Amino acid sequence: MLTVALSQAALLALLAGGPAGSPGPLLPIVDSLDDPTIVAIFDAANTYDIESSGLAATKATHPDVRALGKDFANAHTGVRQQGRDLAKKLGVTPTPPKDDRGARDQAEAMAKLKAAKGEAFDRAYLAHEVAYHEAVIDAINRTLLPSIKNAELKTLVLKVAPAFQAHLAAARRLAEKYGATS
Repeated sequence: MLTVALSQAALLALLAGGPAGSPGPLLPIVDSLDDPTIVAIFDAANTYDIESSGLAATKATHPDVRALGKDFANAHTGVRQQGRDLAKKLGVTPTPPKDDRGARDQAEAMAKLKAAKGEAFDRAYLAHEVAYHEAVIDAINRTLLPSIKNAELKTLVLKVAPAFQAHLAAARRLAEKYGATS
C-alpha cells in the first residue's frame, strides 16, 4: 500500500506533540505561537487539504471517495476564506513558523498521491485524510486554542472545530469501507 507523507498533519501534529503512533517531528519545535503564526498555520492546513481533496474529487476511483474529496475541498475553501477575511479585518499578517517545511512536505505528499493509481489512490487519500484530521483536531485542542490571544480568532477556530470532527468521521467510514490504513 502507498504511504503518503502528511505535510499539513505533520505540521499540526508537531505543534500538538503528535498523535499516538505518529512519526517523529518534521519541523522544529515552536516554543510559543502568536496569532499571526496561528493564522498562517490555519491557512496552510486548509490550503493543503484543498489541494489533496481537489485531487481526490477528480482522480478517485469510487464515486463516494470523489464526493468526499469535493466536499472536503469546498469546506476547506470556505474555512480558509473565513480565516483570510478575519486576518484582513484584524490587520494580521500571517507569519509561518521559522524553518517551516510545510510547502515542501505538501509537494512530496501531492507527488505521491498523483503517482498512485486506481484503488491504491483511494486508499492512500483516505488514510491521508484520517491522519490529517486526527492531527488537526489534536493540534486545535492542545496547542492552537490555548495559544490564541485574539477573541475573534479563537471564536473562528471554535466555530469550525466541529467540521474537522465531522470530516474525520466521514474519512474513517470510507477508510474502513475500502481498507485504508494510515
